[in-house]
Amino acid sequence: MQMSDTSTGTATRTGLARNMGLMALAATGICSMLGAAINMIPFMIQRNVPGIGSLVLPAYVFAAVPAILAALSYAILASAMPRAGGSYIYASRGLNPYLGFVASFSQWFGLSIAIGVISYVIVPFIRDVFFALGWMDVVQILENGPIRVTLSLIFLWTFVGVNLRGIKLYERTLIPMMFLMFALGGIVIVAGYYFNQEDFAAALMAKEGRAIAEAAATSFDFRTFLMAAAVLFASFIGFDSIAQAGGEAKNPGRALPLAILIAVITVGTFYMLFTGAVYNAVPWQYIAEEAAVRDITAPGLLGYLLPAGWTVAIIAGAAIALINDLPAMLLAVSRLMFAWAEDGIFPKWVAQVHSQWHTPHVAIVLSGLMATVGIIGSHLAGDFFLGVDILVMSMLVNFLLMCVSVLSLPKHNPELAAEVKVIKSRTQQVIVASLGVVMLGGFLIVHIWKDLTADASAWYFHSTPVWIIVMTIATLIFVREVGKLRKQGVDVDALFAKLPPE
Repeated sequence: MQMSDTSTGTATRTGLARNMGLMALAATGICSMLGAAINMIPFMIQRNVPGIGSLVLPAYVFAAVPAILAALSYAILASAMPRAGGSYIYASRGLNPYLGFVASFSQWFGLSIAIGVISYVIVPFIRDVFFALGWMDVVQILENGPIRVTLSLIFLWTFVGVNLRGIKLYERTLIPMMFLMFALGGIVIVAGYYFNQEDFAAALMAKEGRAIAEAAATSFDFRTFLMAAAVLFASFIGFDSIAQAGGEAKNPGRALPLAILIAVITVGTFYMLFTGAVYNAVPWQYIAEEAAVRDITAPGLLGYLLPAGWTVAIIAGAAIALINDLPAMLLAVSRLMFAWAEDGIFPKWVAQVHSQWHTPHVAIVLSGLMATVGIIGSHLAGDFFLGVDILVMSMLVNFLLMCVSVLSLPKHNPELAAEVKVIKSRTQQVIVASLGVVMLGGFLIVHIWKDLTADASAWYFHSTPVWIIVMTIATLIFVREVGKLRKQGVDVDALFAKLPPE
């Protein structure tokens, strides 16, 4: 193992290997963004934000705007600071070490919980496969709580193992599954635009003898629209995973920004086509009615229109999309922990790198343990949207600070600002970052208001107080560890003025 020695001020190579090419980086972002976000959130939002009705797709488009601004800010910072633990490095070097740690700790917590949530919602997709095959006994078994939790844990820890074994196995697992995911997801798009709502109504009547009620026109309510857009913003979270892999990317100054842009454009286009296809074929009032009583999925909805074989295929595609989330997001959260430990603001043993696999194995396992908490929390809460809400709040704060870091970088750290290779015009940087601050700040306010005014059986089912507790823990850790560094004679200001070793 090789790592930096913060007690002496010397630095050696971390032990991470730069083996990730552009394809693997882009796949990391794409697979982190696609999954539950595309197969469940655009439809379950009818329960989470009642009244959004037929305006889901416009809200999706609106949510993409701050996501693009955040992605551009990430690309600017990544081009200048290509290191493991991207968002932590960007804010700690470009803005403030404390804010960098707090923001990234929030991100780590939110994403780790989200990994658990994703592991938990894979099971309903498997359930829908057996439903399409008519195996109702198996469906009932998979709806059993303890069995669902057990299967979720198996999925999670399988991909913890994949991440532990190194980048080569990670790439061999992720990239083929990404292409398969797009191919099977394409069936949803074709089917959704081939059929119409009259076809769906006829199929529902034939299979279940049910009629779909006439839909009242959706009245535009700006508050509801903003709340929905703030939730749908979660669909665009994931490209930041590319930045966290900055310590393992080949030609990182070019590859990281390019991979971020490829991921955002690819996924954004796919999102719009996919969501539009489902709502084209399935009446929104039916989706809202079903979402109020059960967890629904895009393949489950289109299953009424397709033969069993095609239904199984698109459900398999959805399951693959969810499964792909796990290795990509585990890579991201573990590199954040690694970067903290490398800087000395987290226990140094967390920065251990496996001598054979060149992976931060301790950080990967600890992130897997936090994701396990996400699985158990989703089960106890009875609604995976609690995990989504925590993730959205964490990432809104993180993205907001990335935009602020772009604004502050030239003054706070002119040496690193001179290394920016994307959007070199300072005027353009200020425009992008300022718009990002305004829109992301607005989304954050809306999200907090929605959370605090929502009905919940206990205070800990609100994401805001949970997030505040997490931030308090992060503050205590930061104060304690920085105090240790100062006692050891480390020049903390100098430490945070330069990039960590590669």
